[in-house]
Amino acid sequence: MGRFRRFLTTAVLTTLLVGGTAGWASASSGSAPSGPLPGTASWLADDSLGRELPDPATATPAQVAAFFAGLSHAQQDRLVEDHPTVVGNLDGVPVHLRYEANAPAGDRVLAYDPRGRGTIARVAGDLESAAHVSVIVPGSDIDAETFDRTAQRAADLQAAAGDDTAVIAWAGYTTPSGIGLDLATGRLAEAGAERLVRLTEGLDAAGLPDPALFCHSYGSVVCGLAADDTDASDIVVMGSPGMRAADVGALGTDAHVWAAKSPHDWIGRVPNVEFLGLGHGADPTSPGFGATVLPADDVPAHDEYFAPGTSTLTAFAAIADGALS
Repeated sequence: MGRFRRFLTTAVLTTLLVGGTAGWASASSGSAPSGPLPGTASWLADDSLGRELPDPATATPAQVAAFFAGLSHAQQDRLVEDHPTVVGNLDGVPVHLRYEANAPAGDRVLAYDPRGRGTIARVAGDLESAAHVSVIVPGSDIDAETFDRTAQRAADLQAAAGDDTAVIAWAGYTTPSGIGLDLATGRLAEAGAERLVRLTEGLDAAGLPDPALFCHSYGSVVCGLAADDTDASDIVVMGSPGMRAADVGALGTDAHVWAAKSPHDWIGRVPNVEFLGLGHGADPTSPGFGATVLPADDVPAHDEYFAPGTSTLTAFAAIADGALS
């Protein structure tokens, strides 16, 4: 009976409380964008170079990078002009070409897919020459329309870390929206983890430094599921409902894992259990988990870990620029 009661508590509380900035009205997140990138059919039919273009669905970022490295500048520019939606979203394409392809969507946009609620990634700092790279992985209710919140966090982290650090604000997966079972399950996190892994593979193919991942709320579930397939140097979780792992060893990563949770964060009321697919497991700030716990007493709320002047932003900046390891 006790086990069943715990299950019910987990189901109800996790559904109500998990997430980044979940609204108090029931909503459906919808499905993650699926199928080929917009413009793929035209891209695959293009034989103007006398050879096949890499299939966006099957080519690895390393293969994409090798293909573009073999093109002349004129050929690269023509592909940007003729196929911007593919070039702008294809991991492994040189950064400056992705910026050019996504120019209508904004400055330094690394990816943009308008389907559904939309996904987007934007860079703060100079990614191509950065000595250090970080990626912010947001929690629920973040999409193309609400992306400015994540972009501002990236700007604050980049400013605190310094000029040799670039920060990618990555709303590259369909996040849970409103209140519903998506908050309490790993369905969307699993899809997000695949996309996050591919992003990091693309950074590697571009010759960029191994990234530090900063994962907020439900984003920490994404990072937990992606951990063993990324080459991240650091994984930092904050306001986390769990990473779907019992401890750091179960993540299967060589990255340094850090965790922060404010005593003023309502995430502390979420039960850290996983039962029949509901809930996200152990609290990463708990002693048995094995993460390095960061001070967060001065963080006033769940959404304020990147706020200027907080101890967490100071620590995040030191991790991002390699000063804290």
